[in-house]
Amino acid sequence: MASQNSRMKYILIVMNFLQFAVWGAYLTSMGRYLGNIGLGPNIGWFYSMQGIVSIFMPALMGIIADRWVPAQRLLGLCHLLAGLFMIAVALYGASAGENTQFGIIFALYSLSVAFYMPTLALSNSVAYSGLTDAGLDTVTAFPPIRVFGTIGFILTMWFVDLTGFQSNYMQFVVSGVLSLLMFLYSFALPKCAVNKNPEKTSFVDAFGLRAFTLFKQKKMAIFFIFSMLLGVCLQITNGFANPFIFSFAADPQFADTFGVQHSNMLISLSQISETCCILLIPFFMKRFGIKNVMLIAMFAWVLRFGLFGLGNPGSGVWLFVLSMIVYGVAFDFFNISGSLFVENTVNSSMRSSAQGLFMLMTNGIGATIGTLAAQAIINKYTHPLPVGDDVLTVGDWSSCWYIFAAYALVVCVSFAIIFRPKEK
Repeated sequence: MASQNSRMKYILIVMNFLQFAVWGAYLTSMGRYLGNIGLGPNIGWFYSMQGIVSIFMPALMGIIADRWVPAQRLLGLCHLLAGLFMIAVALYGASAGENTQFGIIFALYSLSVAFYMPTLALSNSVAYSGLTDAGLDTVTAFPPIRVFGTIGFILTMWFVDLTGFQSNYMQFVVSGVLSLLMFLYSFALPKCAVNKNPEKTSFVDAFGLRAFTLFKQKKMAIFFIFSMLLGVCLQITNGFANPFIFSFAADPQFADTFGVQHSNMLISLSQISETCCILLIPFFMKRFGIKNVMLIAMFAWVLRFGLFGLGNPGSGVWLFVLSMIVYGVAFDFFNISGSLFVENTVNSSMRSSAQGLFMLMTNGIGATIGTLAAQAIINKYTHPLPVGDDVLTVGDWSSCWYIFAAYALVVCVSFAIIFRPKEK
């Protein structure tokens, strides 16, 4: 029995590694490539698409997995389609070069992301099902397995950095190939059951829309609105940190620094911090309570952006490093404490839908608005500059980061004044 449990854990470890390695290949470096082919002013659209498809695709695929197609099969099929479309992005980028048309590459990328984003939830479903069938406790067994997803994300970031793929279409090839490997690996995943005789549910229930009735409660309405407002911050640095750091290549005193030459590796400190900060949450929750932990997360976003505005890849690289470290607090503390607030506040009959609404407000609506708004600000303060074989996005980046920091500070102070939950 012990050997079977170990085998199940190893199977799920590889699954999580591949699942997030696919994402890590391009998420933090895509902005640099888009800038190189003259699409720098449109970076925000590519990152906002992740939020747009997250509004409906995970729910749709979840219904299919519950009723018709086993989750592990659907996971594999989604990765097959995501991988093929991502390779199509690379092939088009290779053939079009600097003449790449926004409409074509954006359409292919959007189709890939539309099939990838649901796999985040599907892979969790497969893991929970496999662990439960093996008689393991998901609460204690899953987190150590999930950590390997972050490791996969970091390692592909490093691979793309060290191979010089940050600035070209090859990062999409890496992502596409890993997706195809995940499709093949899905045949080794534990089988998940489907509900042969599902109860008839309304459209509202199927898509978790009943959770919107929580807006009738003042406390929950305030919480979800602030979740959206903070969600604005979530994808800004994923989309623009790499082009920002690489823009220092235009200055001879910074051109050969480690940060400029290996910005993806520098940014990967954020993911390492994210992994470590998860371990701190129980202590902070017990010591300070949910509201204060949320406030700590919000203030961490102020530091995340402000330190970017102050730093540089030379003598000020330590400010960049600090920004990467506080990212773990900014990202994890709010997402997990917010999720726990929902879990402890909402009636059990609506918890799953309420968690979905929390994700919709943060990673869906908030992140979409945030990336598009950030793009408009960056377009105002920066401009493209050809340097050698690259096109850098140069200009007054500091003002952009200070604007983002000021926004996060306003949200933080407003949340402290307006949100007053009863502590348990």
